[in-house]
Amino acid sequence: MSAVLPAHHSRVSRTLTGGRIIVITVPFGEQPRVDPVTRWTGSWIAGSAGQSSADPADGAVRFPGERLGLPAEGAGSVAGYGRRVAAFVLDLLLSSLVASLFTAPRLPENWSVLAWVVLTVVPTAAFGMTPGMTLLGLRVARLDGRTFVGIPRALVRTVLLFLVVPAVVTNADRRGFHDRAAGVVVLRSR
Repeated sequence: MSAVLPAHHSRVSRTLTGGRIIVITVPFGEQPRVDPVTRWTGSWIAGSAGQSSADPADGAVRFPGERLGLPAEGAGSVAGYGRRVAAFVLDLLLSSLVASLFTAPRLPENWSVLAWVVLTVVPTAAFGMTPGMTLLGLRVARLDGRTFVGIPRALVRTVLLFLVVPAVVTNADRRGFHDRAAGVVVLRSR
């Protein structure tokens, strides 16, 4: 069985052939380049035995996103933890502000959680980014290459992010359990 999946990242598309993944990289203005990727899912625990080698020929990961066919840095590379946490904090502040507009003069209490869920699920499903991600140049992209994240994936990601622990358990590609369960990755957009 083989299928060509268009990628959300403009320079990468994937061809799946019998479980083996081949990444076709098309740099702007250049010829397509075929790069076989033998292991892209990885361990859900960073630093597993399969990642101990520093020799790239052994299949070791040199940078986050390498197994996904993403660049090491710049637009389209896997986002760092600092930006992701900062975007999350901005989203929390915005949701509490929005909730307080509806509950003033009282404190928003649990309405902040509802505002956060709405401000996270809807923009992520439709645009691939929350307001905090937009300000910090981040976006959520599906691994299967489809353009929109969609409501079901955004909802799964948000519920697991709400629990916090799934977001903290990451792999070598900086994908938390919430991202892996939703089949997405957080990328830098600039």
